[in-house]
Amino acid sequence: MSLLVTLGAGVVFGLALAAPPGPMNAVIAEESVLRGRLAGFRAGLGAATADAIFFVLAYVGVVAVVESFPLLQGAMVAVGGVLMLYFAVGAARGARASFRPTSGDEPIVEDGKGFRKALVLALTNPYQVLFWLTIGVGLLRPGELDVLARLPVVGQELAGTLVVATGSPALIGGFFLGVLTWIVGFPSGLVAAERRIETFAPLVAVGSAVVLAGFGVYFLYDAATTLAALGAW
Repeated sequence: MSLLVTLGAGVVFGLALAAPPGPMNAVIAEESVLRGRLAGFRAGLGAATADAIFFVLAYVGVVAVVESFPLLQGAMVAVGGVLMLYFAVGAARGARASFRPTSGDEPIVEDGKGFRKALVLALTNPYQVLFWLTIGVGLLRPGELDVLARLPVVGQELAGTLVVATGSPALIGGFFLGVLTWIVGFPSGLVAAERRIETFAPLVAVGSAVVLAGFGVYFLYDAATTLAALGAW
């Protein structure tokens, strides 16, 4: 039973990382509505591949090195910001192209290179790096996590109800199963909705461009602030 609980907790952790709105889901959404379900899955697979890389780096202790070099962190954030602005322009162009009349439900079939786009963005995404520096390292470290005991007010009464074994293969396997569930389900849901609403594709593409541009500007500002504080500029 505890194995199933740990596996289920891993799935929840994976979904918690993958589901929130952000630059990765903006890329997945853009690829899905403009180029089809498979293109959206490939983009999601690019982001998941980055998580797998971070997992290996965290496991061998390399990810923790980034935390020791603020200048490196600032440079990574700056690169991520520039890339997000670049891909925002691409998303805006895709939105304009998606307004062209089509013969039915056929998506735009040009290669969006979604896998490489999402992989590069994910590897320079400060949020994913931060996850693996904090929560990710905690998931890998052998021990136990009393999940409900951390709740305010009722935590003491629920202590021992949901105990997860950290560092176990079940938790890690469940985590990537949760990520896989999202990158399969999210593009499928978007494509199904796009088939019902004719203007859905351009709206999602415009929204993706706005999200990517917003994160790009924010990351560049954050990088400039960090580097200025370090005296690099």
